[in-house]
Amino acid sequence: MLQDLNGQVAIVTGGSEGVGLATARLLASRGATVAICARRPAKLEEARKDLEQVGKVEAHLLDVADLAAYAALIEDVAARHGRLDMLVNNAMSVFFLPLEELTIENWRRDFAVNTEAVFISTQTAAKIMAKQEMNGRQRGSIVNISSTCGIRAPVRMSSYAASKAAMVHFTAAAAMDLAPHAIRVNCIVPGKVETTAGAAFAAGNSDLDRRIWDAIPMKRGGQPEELAEAIVFMLSEAASFITGTALPVDGGKAAQLYMPD
Repeated sequence: MLQDLNGQVAIVTGGSEGVGLATARLLASRGATVAICARRPAKLEEARKDLEQVGKVEAHLLDVADLAAYAALIEDVAARHGRLDMLVNNAMSVFFLPLEELTIENWRRDFAVNTEAVFISTQTAAKIMAKQEMNGRQRGSIVNISSTCGIRAPVRMSSYAASKAAMVHFTAAAAMDLAPHAIRVNCIVPGKVETTAGAAFAAGNSDLDRRIWDAIPMKRGGQPEELAEAIVFMLSEAASFITGTALPVDGGKAAQLYMPD
């Protein structure tokens, strides 16, 4: 069901490319006012110009690991637009290192972006949403973007995997606290997605990339637009009785039982 999001306000982190950009585009195309934020000025400006062709958008330079700045941005967007309906925590940090080489600084950076920023933003947004009038059956909806690495164990990614696993369980716990206030909190769990970063990895690791594809039951990676459809569904009132859920969008990978050849 295509839901009209006219008059609703959304914030999307990591909104300058990939899944975040695709999500912002879909939200804007359905009538929402969308505030995107990202760390790289050139990419952010490029995304703003792109999204302005579709709908109402504003762009903010932000590192979500700056927790005070992130909370202030949420409060500012809500104050200027009179409400906040949707929040997408899509920004991410990942270090590809074996455990013996991983530093405590690497670990803390992954947790700052993937877990602490999600906590602070959920808390800040929920305080705003709880005071506003109901929009249909909900006062607000929050979607956090985890990873199959948060529900299955990868190699060389322990800080990323642990922080994404924490995100999944935090999402469920936050959903329990916020359900009485008609605020829903859910998680999307992507597998391999064909993004610019993924293409750069594939260019230098073509054999490994092909083996990753072949290990996915659907024999391909996902497109950012496919993830965006799932995210916007979870945000919208079409999913009004869904909360505390971690939805894999991964071509069947998380459900797959490994059977050696």
